[in-house]
Amino acid sequence: MGVEVISVSVDSQFVHKMWNDHELSKMVNKDIPFPMVADGAGNVGKVYGVYDEDAGVELRGRFIIDPDGVIQAMEVLTPPVGRNIEETIRQTQAFQHVRATKGSEACPSGWKPGKKTLKPGPALVGNVWKEWTPNNDL
Repeated sequence: MGVEVISVSVDSQFVHKMWNDHELSKMVNKDIPFPMVADGAGNVGKVYGVYDEDAGVELRGRFIIDPDGVIQAMEVLTPPVGRNIEETIRQTQAFQHVRATKGSEACPSGWKPGKKTLKPGPALVGNVWKEWTPNNDL
């Protein structure tokens, strides 16, 4: 997809290795396919607003950052709820599509490659329902 994935946590590289070798590899039968960065002091987490100062941990955040360094999407979850990689991939594809069309097309909720897009502009305001029905396009 032409993207770079980086995992960041306050855990050390040794904890990351143990997690990969003794937990992840048993769930997916392979190593984590992207770098895991140790952020012991929470500096990266502080910049992105996910560092919990009192607990000394980072919340589970996901950020889609475009090639210009602009955050296009973010999701922050507390530990009891997991993330959905399929949704991350779908959103990344949608942002890439919008960028490729230079904003002349918009991707509605649930959009996937090959599905109908919308043409943003004054004529669309108040008329999305005429152009797109969520149940028909999922």
